Amino acid sequence: MSKFWNSLVHSLTPYVPGEQPRLANLVKLNTNESPYGPSPKALSALHETVGDGLRLYPDPNAQELKQAIAGFHGLTADQVFVGNGSDEVLAHVFLALLKHEQPILFPDISYSFYPVYCGLYGIDHVTVPLSDSYQIEVDGYLKASGGQCGGIIFPNPNAPTGCLLALAEIERLLEGISESVVVIDEAYVDFGGQTIPTAIPLIARHPNLLVVQTLSKSRALAGLRVGFALGHPDLIEALERVKNSFNSYPLDRLAIAGGTAAMEDRAHFEQTRLAIIASREALTGSLERLGFEVLPSKANFLFARHPGQDGQSLALALRQRGILVRHFSLPRIDQFLRISVGTDEQCRVLVAALAAILSTPE
Repeated sequence: MSKFWNSLVHSLTPYVPGEQPRLANLVKLNTNESPYGPSPKALSALHETVGDGLRLYPDPNAQELKQAIAGFHGLTADQVFVGNGSDEVLAHVFLALLKHEQPILFPDISYSFYPVYCGLYGIDHVTVPLSDSYQIEVDGYLKASGGQCGGIIFPNPNAPTGCLLALAEIERLLEGISESVVVIDEAYVDFGGQTIPTAIPLIARHPNLLVVQTLSKSRALAGLRVGFALGHPDLIEALERVKNSFNSYPLDRLAIAGGTAAMEDRAHFEQTRLAIIASREALTGSLERLGFEVLPSKANFLFARHPGQDGQSLALALRQRGILVRHFSLPRIDQFLRISVGTDEQCRVLVAALAAILSTPE
């Protein structure tokens, strides 16, 4: 009964996540989930945690998990914040670090949760256009901010384009906007190459840098909901204050145990992320041979369009064949499909279906 809603609720336009269908036997390439299972060590840790101990609250500080994340990235635990998925972490970031009198900046084509958070928290924002080739351009942010703004946030690699901004450009941005927080949302960075192009090493030189990551993608724990932020202890303290004013127990015992084990299993992490990178490159080649334009992706998905096919119609034709991909009815990208990288067999099924669709007369 909407008459009981307050005025803010009436004005909200909530985020719409990718479809989680109930139908069986679908080739599900629409939500960027890992095609491979979690670390066996993480699964073992989860089994060991299920027991009488679940009657007790978890560690509100999730110190074991923080230590594992800090150890992996060469930081200290006071430089780590953890939350219930990176979306919750980002929500706290918007409230604790990006809510100021001046507007924040983010790309015009980017993660669609950003404007939702702005609406929820009453944060003014300005979008900075991607280039004609769908790249983030630092000069656009330096010009839009005039050296000062409420903050900057963007994914790297960007979503849904998959394009990566070089670390040298990120550092140029940090040097040009040193008085505002710059948030790099690295949900997909582990798929950036043999050497992971994370901005984490820049934290030591730039106290205004916050890096956000997740265990959902490269560690195949989307169902466990674990995200984290890394930065100067002063930034982390702001997030802790908001978290402890909202929910002091955001991560349960299972999430802490499974997340810790996943961070410690470096061999499984490397094996699966490199397998996804190899599958992505092979899928890119297959799509290009079918006539698709594929943006240069450094994520676990591709962003592609075909000059002779309507994007929405193509997504529907794939769905009729039991294959789900993501289509966005948004300006500049309404002809693109975002295609998660699946197993090699799932990719083969996708390519075969696209070949059949393209060869079918309209």
